[in-house]
Amino acid sequence: MTSRTEAADMPHHGEIKTPARLRRRASRLLSQMSAQSDRLITEGLAQADAHKWHYAALASLQEYGPGSQATLSRRTGIYRSDMVGVLNELAERGLIDRTPDPGDRRRNVVTITAQGRRHLRRLDTILDDLHEELLAPLLPAERDQFVQLLTRLLDHHTQQAPPAP
Repeated sequence: MTSRTEAADMPHHGEIKTPARLRRRASRLLSQMSAQSDRLITEGLAQADAHKWHYAALASLQEYGPGSQATLSRRTGIYRSDMVGVLNELAERGLIDRTPDPGDRRRNVVTITAQGRRHLRRLDTILDDLHEELLAPLLPAERDQFVQLLTRLLDHHTQQAPPAP
């Protein structure tokens, strides 16, 4: 009996089979899964007229509370220059409020609105369904383990180097 992985690598109608040494490279597999995940999430969120950066900004505001544009940028990993556009889109839809920071009038404090919280819950449901599709071949325990392993790898590779003595 042929497994799904083996079947996926079998030649079809003149296709070239992927070499085994490439199928064994974690970096290649991660890259290919990242592309699949990005496509699935981007297309799924687009059906709700949303983007992954919208979700990241709203999730950050919901979990950590109001913050400046710079703070949101650091929390989400979205470049500051891109964050302005994301926040403009969210503000136009009434999903966030921007008010001058009383301590520094040059900055804005960004807050999620009630409508933004409702939209975030809708996006959570959409993303739950998309993740079901993405991780369909894995059992629930394998999904949890997969996320834990990815988190450990990401944490390891994104740790800041200790300051030089």
